[in-house]
Amino acid sequence: MAKVLMVGCGDLGWEITQLLVASGHELLCVRASNKPLPNKGVPCIQADVTRPLSLKPLETYRANIIIYCIAANAQSEESYRACYVNGLRNVLSTQENNDRLQHVFFVSSTRVYGQTSNAMLNENNTPVPNDFGGDLLLEAESLLKKRSCGGTSVRLAGIYGPSRLRLIEMAKHPSEWPQMNKWTNRIHRDDAARFIAFLCEKVIAGKTIHDCYIGTDDMPVQQVDVLNWLASQLGVERPLTSGELPAGGKRLSNQRMHDAGFQLTYANYQLGYSEIIKDV
Repeated sequence: MAKVLMVGCGDLGWEITQLLVASGHELLCVRASNKPLPNKGVPCIQADVTRPLSLKPLETYRANIIIYCIAANAQSEESYRACYVNGLRNVLSTQENNDRLQHVFFVSSTRVYGQTSNAMLNENNTPVPNDFGGDLLLEAESLLKKRSCGGTSVRLAGIYGPSRLRLIEMAKHPSEWPQMNKWTNRIHRDDAARFIAFLCEKVIAGKTIHDCYIGTDDMPVQQVDVLNWLASQLGVERPLTSGELPAGGKRLSNQRMHDAGFQLTYANYQLGYSEIIKDV
């Protein structure tokens, strides 16, 4: 059994928590909201990662693994720096005297890859951010390299799932679809949670893992193709047709994820969205 500190317990964080609790590990969750967790048996501390004093209770929790899985509260440079860079630094500071800490996971984003590419990009390609978000996520990732324990950044593609219906809502209104077609990458929330829990189990078992993984499904795809397919499944009339090659975006490889031995439940968007649409 390992002691895991889960920082951020929203939609994705809670899914990871449930998987690790089910495997017999001890979890302590940290969340800014005062809303109780669905399972009252999982201990939770209300704290704000941007306020170091609120994190003082963590100093006595000698975690083996930290999973930093929060979302910025605004799409602004100020919020990204406060939540991802300073917030991660604040949490790590609470564990300075923890000689049992084995590994820190930072849930990052493929936003760090700002380049446009028709070729498949992987973890060996240097990220070239094209906005403040990508820059600051990379800065947060760099904090892991300064730790004596292990550290891994998990760069997740666009997450979709039962409570993440943006593309489904967009597909219902073809007249409002984006004018520019682009490459897109995505991962089902459940697969994202399972992959992070999978990596945790590897660390707990003493296995070596990489310092970075791209978390995405097997099918980079043109956005207009996803919207066309969703529209057809929803019975929306006159969906747009696919035109020229994408003028933006990038294609991302998940080969390193597969090489680790992880198997996706939803290998492509059609498998994932087919289940979600049933309940829409």
